[in-house]
Amino acid sequence: MGAIFAVVGLAIGSFLNLCIDRVPANRSLIRPSSHCEVCGHKLAPWDLIPLLSYLLLRGKCRYCRAAIPARLPLVEVGTALLFLLLWHHYGLSAQLAPALAFACFFIVISVIDLEHRLIPNRVVYPAIAVAFLAALLTPNPGILDALLGGVTGLGVLLLLVLIIPRGMGMGDVKFSALIGLIVGFPSVFVALFISFVLGGVIAVVLLVVGLKKRGEFVPFAPFLATGGIAAMLYGEQILRLYLGT
Repeated sequence: MGAIFAVVGLAIGSFLNLCIDRVPANRSLIRPSSHCEVCGHKLAPWDLIPLLSYLLLRGKCRYCRAAIPARLPLVEVGTALLFLLLWHHYGLSAQLAPALAFACFFIVISVIDLEHRLIPNRVVYPAIAVAFLAALLTPNPGILDALLGGVTGLGVLLLLVLIIPRGMGMGDVKFSALIGLIVGFPSVFVALFISFVLGGVIAVVLLVVGLKKRGEFVPFAPFLATGGIAAMLYGEQILRLYLGT
């Protein structure tokens, strides 16, 4: 079963790459069919085998030899590993399906923010709808805890945006609300704590090595997503450890 979920994750990761390429430009996810972004040549089915095609083609387009972005196999492998982790944690339970969906949303939002400094409503709003539906249909976190988590996530980030408007944007606020809906209350505090600590550490490292200058923008969605995944999987255990219960 683990191998099956890993293979499915590779295939889903290929579709997530399509979303990452097209959503920021408001392009259709259906048409045109997959093609090389450089030469425009329509890709054959054997050009679209997740990870394997990239390796066999040595990272270059079969038709024009343009370099294929390394992000494509990285997203595919990352999705496969995340699917494997979620299956190992939840097993074949009712919570697995929404967890897999949330992982997909997190990947798309994080990579788009990294590449475009944008958290698109076209992804966040459907994800919020899925999170609300999942809270109605599954016992954990439950609809009341989910709503309270969503309000908390929205409120904390909104307050920061009002205090430090150049530090974050409203996309981060909406994404934080989404994470709160997913992990519920009080696990939303675990998600936010991890995201702020991780974001601060990475920002300092980037400054020290010279990849960022003081005052430059660092996309925050990947850190929110990391905190969200950690809280979704281990939020209750982390809270119990912190409280000593």
